[in-house]
Amino acid sequence: MIRKPILLQLSLLLALAGSGLLTSCKKNTDVVNPVTTPTSSSTTATDSYVNNWILTNMKDYYYWTDKIPANPDKTLKPADFFYSLLYDYGNTANTQRDRFSWIQESATELQALLSGESKTTGLDFTLVRTAEGSTDVVGVVTYVLPGSPADKAGIKRNDMFFSVNGITLTTDQATLNKAFADESVTQTYGFASVQNGAIVKTAVTKSVTPVVFQEDPIFKDSVYTDGSRKIAYLMYNQFVPGPNGSGTTAYDNRLDAIFGKFKAQGVNELILDLRYNGGGAVTSATKLASLIVKGVNGQTKVPFGRSEYNSLLTAAYRQQYGDDAFYYYFDNPANNIGSQLSRVYVMTTRRTASASELVINGLRPFMTVNTIGSTSYGKNVGSQTITDKKNKDNKWGMQPIVLKIFNKNNESDYSTGFVPTVAVSEPYGALVPIGDLRDPFLATAINHMKGLTGGRIAAGPDLTVGSSDAFRPNANNMYVELPKR
Repeated sequence: MIRKPILLQLSLLLALAGSGLLTSCKKNTDVVNPVTTPTSSSTTATDSYVNNWILTNMKDYYYWTDKIPANPDKTLKPADFFYSLLYDYGNTANTQRDRFSWIQESATELQALLSGESKTTGLDFTLVRTAEGSTDVVGVVTYVLPGSPADKAGIKRNDMFFSVNGITLTTDQATLNKAFADESVTQTYGFASVQNGAIVKTAVTKSVTPVVFQEDPIFKDSVYTDGSRKIAYLMYNQFVPGPNGSGTTAYDNRLDAIFGKFKAQGVNELILDLRYNGGGAVTSATKLASLIVKGVNGQTKVPFGRSEYNSLLTAAYRQQYGDDAFYYYFDNPANNIGSQLSRVYVMTTRRTASASELVINGLRPFMTVNTIGSTSYGKNVGSQTITDKKNKDNKWGMQPIVLKIFNKNNESDYSTGFVPTVAVSEPYGALVPIGDLRDPFLATAINHMKGLTGGRIAAGPDLTVGSSDAFRPNANNMYVELPKR
């Protein structure tokens, strides 16, 4: 899109939105409906047309544009062609490779996913082996979306299932792929339970029919009193400004109201639960960080992050907008609680990714950030939603990586994740309700505040083999709006 202005939606998934060159991905406005510069006036989306559209856009926007093969095989099907362009995609030995770009046949579904809307049962789960050395696997429910089909079926956190639609779960990837191949159809779960310390299959089954459902990313907020400590707790599961298609910032506004409550109650500690938050909109990440950050209220243009694009975009943005095009600045919300805090605690797991990690990294230059749990995912790059607005027959949407992000101190060295301040494991099979003070993550954070916790909590072997994120294309994302060109 050097030809005409276009609007794209970035995702860190961190993407760029670019109807031409809008300013930096997240710092300005909320996520907008992406549009792209078409590559021709064709009205028939043949594989050849789609592949040319993919290649043209990738050459313009892809972060590793200089790594695109000189002569890619355009006879491939569009999805295969797209993945053939990615930087060192199949080389698992390269931790800097592109693990994150993706493409979908339906751009509409892609955009809905990024806004928290999908056809789902409402079940979030982690896959764990039943015992060390075993190939048998169970799904342990980590949370259920309130009001979803799974919630209405009575499924709750810590429930365990050993089969889906008659397929018994094992560590074999092909088996797991088959079991979770299509969440858009009715799912019948075969449940298990813990008996005498062992996981045992039961005869209990529940069938749940998915519906198109809008997830509210704000799962729980609470305030706890512990002596002189007033501890704010927030579980936030996706960075989404507002419901899909609403054009509003309803969820961001709720965040602001919650922090207004925290401020009014005089909280002096904050625990941010991002255990299951794989990312989302950089605008919402900026909103959250602006409500927490210490020492910037009343100041303007204080950098939360800085984006780095390919050389083509860098030159174009700098020429048209100057250096502001590369920065995301903190807001100055009235409900900021930074002056009441000396530090912040963030709960993390392998599922904590992208925009969640952006918040951790972006706050570090301004205050102590203690992480509780396990090492986060490690995603310091962002992607852009690219669709074809001229040829309505081209339904494809792609989400290529378009930038790398840094904090105020020019730090972006977390591609292997943030190692926890205090390591804690989830007790799968013995999970307590979200926000319960018996939760080892929550208890450990509070103990650390009191100086009662060292660097690690004793834990058994890690039996996890995956989660529901593995079967969702939008997992581990962060998106922003690109400057217009």
